[in-house]
Amino acid sequence: MVRNQAKNSDSIGGLARAAGVGVETVRYYQRRGLLPEPPRPPGEIRRYGDQDLRRLRFIRRAQAAGFTLEQIGELLALDRTGDRARVRELATNRLAALDERIAELEQSRAALERLRSTCAAGSKGPCPIIEAFDGS
Repeated sequence: MVRNQAKNSDSIGGLARAAGVGVETVRYYQRRGLLPEPPRPPGEIRRYGDQDLRRLRFIRRAQAAGFTLEQIGELLALDRTGDRARVRELATNRLAALDERIAELEQSRAALERLRSTCAAGSKGPCPIIEAFDGS
């Protein structure tokens, strides 16, 4: 059974499982300053809660949207300031970059579709798909 929530006393392993990431990912985000490291009581292990899980999921979703870790750090910092104008600016820039990448992918798709059609139409000589990628 996959857990959807971190217990208030979850270890780093429990937090990682609840978020669907590895322990090393959690540690990496901590080293980068994106995820706080809770205090460690003497002789005990660090404990993580729902707030940590929400932040970890935010980081993963922002990465999936294409934000860099630096931008994610800025977004997290901006959340405390309420600077919505800067958040909108970051989102607008990210949308423009996604639109550009989508256009590139659509061009690549169209080119590959043309090559596939050309390949299917002929039966002699080298395959145009392989020639196109060979660069000769």
